[in-house]
Amino acid sequence: MKQFYIIVNEEKENADRVRTAIERYLAAHGGCSETSRGKYRKGDRFTAASDVPENTDCVITLGGDGTLIRAARDLAGREIPLLGINLGDLGYLTQIGHEDNVEELLDALLCDHYQLQRRMMLRGRVSHQGELRAEDVALNDIVMTREGEMRVLKFGIHVNGQFLNEYAADGMIVSTPTGSTAYNLSAGGPIAQPDGELLILTPICPHTLTSRTIVLGPETKIMIEVSEKNRGRQMAVFDGDTRVEMEAGDQIEIERSETAVRIVRLDHRSFLDILKHKLGAV
Repeated sequence: MKQFYIIVNEEKENADRVRTAIERYLAAHGGCSETSRGKYRKGDRFTAASDVPENTDCVITLGGDGTLIRAARDLAGREIPLLGINLGDLGYLTQIGHEDNVEELLDALLCDHYQLQRRMMLRGRVSHQGELRAEDVALNDIVMTREGEMRVLKFGIHVNGQFLNEYAADGMIVSTPTGSTAYNLSAGGPIAQPDGELLILTPICPHTLTSRTIVLGPETKIMIEVSEKNRGRQMAVFDGDTRVEMEAGDQIEIERSETAVRIVRLDHRSFLDILKHKLGAV
C-alpha cells in the first residue's frame, strides 16, 4: 500500500496530532496521503465518495468505531480497505489506540504485512403505502424503535415472504455479525464471528417470556411491518445514525447488502482474544 486517504474526526482529542504524525511518516517513507477532516454530525455524510481518489489503497480513520462505520457507509461500493485508529473509548472495529505505536502500524501497511477481512452489510428499504420512502445501508444494525412516549410497540415479522410472528417489544434489532457486539449484545442477543454472514433478529425488552433472538441465513429477507395498533412516532435507525420516520402500516425490508466492507487486520489475535480483552475493559 502506498496511497492513503485519512478521515479525521476532529471531535476526538489529539486527532490533529495523530494525523500530522501519520502524514509526516508516510511522506518520509514513500507513501502519499490526502486528508478529509471535520466534525461528525448525526445523519450527515462525513465523507463524499467522490472526494476519495480512485488510486487510494487504504482509508485510515482517526476517531472511534462510529467514525469507521460512517466511513464504511459513505464509501459503500468503493471496496477500499478501511483501517481505524481508535481515539475514542471502547472500540471493536478500530485496530489500535492512539497510545500505540503508529509507526509500526504504518510500516506494516507500507510493506503489505496485513490481512483483509470481509464484513457483510445490511440494506434496508422503508416503504409507505407501497412506495419506497428511503433506502440505506448499515454495517452494524438496523433498529426499529420509537420516539417520544414510552409505549409498547407491535411489529409483524415476515421472513422470506412467510409470516413469522407479531412481537410486542420496545423495538427490534436486525444485526450483522459485526454488529452482534453492539446494541444486539446489550439487548441480550448472541455474539457472532464478525466475518460470518448471518442476520440476527433480536427484540428489545420483549413483553413476553418466550421471545428470543432468531439467527437467520445470509440469503434471508426480513420484512418488519409497523402495527396499525401502535401510537406515537416510530423510526428505523441505521447504525445508530441515520433515522427514517415510520408510520403505522409502514414496512421495512432488510437483507444482506450487495456491497461489503473490507477491514484491515494487522494482528493475529483471534476474535475470542479481542472479545475477552474488550469485554474485560468495560
